[in-house]
Amino acid sequence: MASTSSTPNVPATTSFVGKYLTFLLGRESYGVSVLKVREIIRLCPVTPVPQMPDFVKGVVNLRGKIVPLVDLRLKFGLPLVAEHERSCIVVVEVQPSVGGKLNLGILVDGVEEVANLTPAELEPTPDFGSSLSTEYILGMAKIKGVVKTLLDIDRIVTAQVIGTMQPVAA
Repeated sequence: MASTSSTPNVPATTSFVGKYLTFLLGRESYGVSVLKVREIIRLCPVTPVPQMPDFVKGVVNLRGKIVPLVDLRLKFGLPLVAEHERSCIVVVEVQPSVGGKLNLGILVDGVEEVANLTPAELEPTPDFGSSLSTEYILGMAKIKGVVKTLLDIDRIVTAQVIGTMQPVAA
């Protein structure tokens, strides 16, 4: 979660002010820091990998590099929809708590925009009670009247799954 500030009237959310790539999963909007985004590519053939969690669709060949592909719909327990012309893969660089950096593709329903978020547009993660984990949510953004969930992409895929994937050379 974001760190707190000692300055009065400055919310803890100021630590994640900046530019975010926003994208859709169904009718919901999410965002990841543009500093984590490497590129956005069209859908391409996916090679399944045995004994991976359901949300790991397999791997894709990205100009000779093998990149694991995660379906965020499955990871978040959202209903599946057919892929369409706006569906794409956002390639991000994650820094898991174990191992080195890893390029990871995330399957999304469509990319919206790059938004430059100010403190006035940010809210901390709501309290959903102790039984629900929100460690992968940085906070919420209000952009043009639409609430978007800001994701800590490094925490989306657990260390257990990261351990089965190969880090990229630094």
